[in-house]
Amino acid sequence: MPGNRLTDEQVASFARLAIEGIPREFPNKPSNVLTGPESVLEPRQIHPVFYGSFDWHSSVHGHWMLVRLAKTSPDAPVIEEVRELLHQQFKASDLAAEAAYFEKPSNKSFERMYGWAWVLRLATDLRTWDDADARGWAANLKPLEQQIVSLTKDYLPRLTYPIRTGVHPDTAFALGQTLDYARTVGDTDLEATVVGYCREKYLADLDYPLRYEPSGEDFFSAGWNEADLMRRVLPAEKFVEWLTDFLPRLPDEKSLAANALVPAVVSDVTDPKLVHLAGLNLSRAWAQNGVLAALPDGDPRRPLLKRSVAAQARAGLDYVFSGHYEGEHWLATFAVYLLTQVGAPH
Repeated sequence: MPGNRLTDEQVASFARLAIEGIPREFPNKPSNVLTGPESVLEPRQIHPVFYGSFDWHSSVHGHWMLVRLAKTSPDAPVIEEVRELLHQQFKASDLAAEAAYFEKPSNKSFERMYGWAWVLRLATDLRTWDDADARGWAANLKPLEQQIVSLTKDYLPRLTYPIRTGVHPDTAFALGQTLDYARTVGDTDLEATVVGYCREKYLADLDYPLRYEPSGEDFFSAGWNEADLMRRVLPAEKFVEWLTDFLPRLPDEKSLAANALVPAVVSDVTDPKLVHLAGLNLSRAWAQNGVLAALPDGDPRRPLLKRSVAAQARAGLDYVFSGHYEGEHWLATFAVYLLTQVGAPH
């Protein structure tokens, strides 16, 4: 469950999925814009670091997961192998090429903002890790990190309406990661941009319709992501008030749609879209856990959320090791994010 120390066996199991996936170039799902015949290249030629794990963002967060495991479980036997792989991957010249990719006009919206969010989460963990290797890797990542920060500062003022969806483009998830990063590195301008955007776009939200979630291939809850974001934005007392307006049915389990609290069932783990629902269980668990941690003792919503977090976590973890690449190339990241309580208030 969230907050429990991972065993060496768990660390090895999660790490193994990324160790095997990161160098695996095919199958691959590119999302780049082809501007001419010269754009038709193999994934490794386009992205010298983040070419494997089926797609760019999964590669980024697979690398993050390895960093997170090495940082939180440094003595696990598998970490020596993890460090060797990260040394191979985090070369300055290759990461500079990843940063340069975004300089072309046709690439400025590439992986916006889901992939961007994972780059900033990777940077956050590297920057806060007191380790000689990590300091070197963080320095090598800096050009890509700065590129993403610049793109974010340019994009948010133009995003008239936040994107509310259960898949990659969800704005609330990305802003939560971005805000954690900004506060960690002391980028007050980025922090002010994100906080200002959240107050303008989300503060007045009322009676969010959780009853319409989930859709058939969600791996996020747009509603729970928003709540997890706003507990980062608002002072504690204001957040409690905001949550009451945002989810007024939350204290009453009977009047709240069962789908909001009951784990999703995955009908086919070999279907790359349907298996998204396994990730939904994990992401709802971490978002609800973040909200739970932000509520004061005695809040009537706490028992219900606590039960839901446990149920969502158990259900999501059951799908991580399915033996099918459709889920195994990314689900371990969501599991580690949940179990190591990333971004949760303490």
